[in-house]
Amino acid sequence: MKNNKKSLSTEQAKELLTTLKARFEKNMPRHKGIDWAKVQAKLEANPTKLWSLNAMESTGGEPDVVGHDKKTDEYIFYDCSPESPKERRSICYDHEALEARKENKPDDSAMNMAEEMGIELLSEEQYRELQKLGKFDTKTSSWIQTPAAIRKLGGAIFCDRRYDTVFVYHNGAESYYAARGFRGSLRI
Repeated sequence: MKNNKKSLSTEQAKELLTTLKARFEKNMPRHKGIDWAKVQAKLEANPTKLWSLNAMESTGGEPDVVGHDKKTDEYIFYDCSPESPKERRSICYDHEALEARKENKPDDSAMNMAEEMGIELLSEEQYRELQKLGKFDTKTSSWIQTPAAIRKLGGAIFCDRRYDTVFVYHNGAESYYAARGFRGSLRI
């Protein structure tokens, strides 16, 4: 995922915009009252953010518009893949946790990947908002932003959906599982 040039070619941008528009039109209940033309204009004016959306897309996140902040005039994208994005699984929580592992280290951490992609992990509140738009993580789980007090004690939190209920759990920040990744958000 390392790419110092955080912009897409004209062809890549066009392809991504076509994918995002198709997803937007297919999932209208996620963004009632939002006009795609306005979203597209914002995307075209922000090549770095478009690059971040492409990173979300290429790692299996299926980003989609989930809201519009009228105060800042920003559109909000979340990863809307049914399960935690496939190319962002088997990772621990953050760099500190990655460095703490002496053996069997995962390839990366959720916080590192999010930073490289130019996105943020969902908060618990955002994760619960996402779950109102559909049923996500019924077989996987996703790391979410962890309060500093929990992280200071070595823990991190993650969420999933089981029994038609959203659960918040804890684990050591250095743990990683094949079915746990992370979901991100991006404001444009």
